[in-house]
Amino acid sequence: MTDIPNSESLTLSGGKIGVLVLHGFTGSPASISPWVKGLHAAGFTVRAPRLPGHGTRWEDLNETSWNDWFACAEEEFQTLKQTCTKVFVAGFSMGGALALRLAEIRGSEMEGLIVLNPSIYDERNFLRLLPALQHLLPSLKSSGSDVSVANAPRHSYGRIPLRALNSLRKFWKIVEDDLHLVDTPLMVGYSINDHVVHPANSETVIDNVYSVDIREVIFEKSFHNVALDVEAQALIEESVEFIHDVLTGELARSGDEDERDLIDAEFSAIVSGLSLDESAPTSFLDNLDALEEQEKFQPPDPIIPPPDQVQRAGLAGLIGGVIYLFVHLVFHFDFLGIGPWPGIIAFLSGIGIYVWRTARPEEDFDDGAIV
Repeated sequence: MTDIPNSESLTLSGGKIGVLVLHGFTGSPASISPWVKGLHAAGFTVRAPRLPGHGTRWEDLNETSWNDWFACAEEEFQTLKQTCTKVFVAGFSMGGALALRLAEIRGSEMEGLIVLNPSIYDERNFLRLLPALQHLLPSLKSSGSDVSVANAPRHSYGRIPLRALNSLRKFWKIVEDDLHLVDTPLMVGYSINDHVVHPANSETVIDNVYSVDIREVIFEKSFHNVALDVEAQALIEESVEFIHDVLTGELARSGDEDERDLIDAEFSAIVSGLSLDESAPTSFLDNLDALEEQEKFQPPDPIIPPPDQVQRAGLAGLIGGVIYLFVHLVFHFDFLGIGPWPGIIAFLSGIGIYVWRTARPEEDFDDGAIV
């Protein structure tokens, strides 16, 4: 049973270049159908799955979580890879977050990434209440489709399931924290009049991914759902052009190849002059170890001056005091009849004299640092 017309998954076979297109939260493939069909018309094999809990009844969405949506997206990606030589991933709104997560995990397996009004965070205050609110209310009324044209086809639920929304909020945090893992060629399309996802989401993506080639496409006339709005054809054309530019090498995963070749050549020239032959008396690695040993800090050996006459007297009193105490305790010797005190006095006096003479006099210091 479904409340959304034409919400079934779309699978359109074409050439050996595949494109996975992911719809948004509470939406369905109906929300991206013109985009999907436009990509297929350009000769690509396109898959647009209906994510779990979507396109039927809003209650079904509350029985799923972001793990289910991502697992579906990952499975569809793997299916495309089995039939296509190269695969691109595209996503709209929450589908953009799913596409980014795929790129964070499987970026090396895809050729490029397209995100349209991607959602990766929402700073509205009521979202902070979701952990508690989801147990009190199952859903809230939706504000409706954010499309500027009249009579747009129905493509999403009329209510927002709160348990599912709270799961999406947790997913946003994961995606945003790992944006630096994205290094694929990237196209970011966003509407400046988006009333659902703030354009700052797209700016955050652009500022934090590690992609070298990023194409920014701004839609000035459309609202959130560009695929059903006045600039749907522009979205299709920009997406097709981006894919072709990646395939021809105009947009690349790595940086400037000429610069990389230059760095590699310089490194090779340096290495060619070094010997790693262990049969030689000393190898380059041995020289590195020796250099490291030489550069270690070697604490200077302190210069201890010979004791002067007063210091020798102090040492004599210290040693003599210890001997007197030992003789007194072992043999009960008491020369002066006052117990161990002569030995104690001699011992303490010896320590005091020696420390006093050994300490550096104040006149030996100056106001500067000692180097």
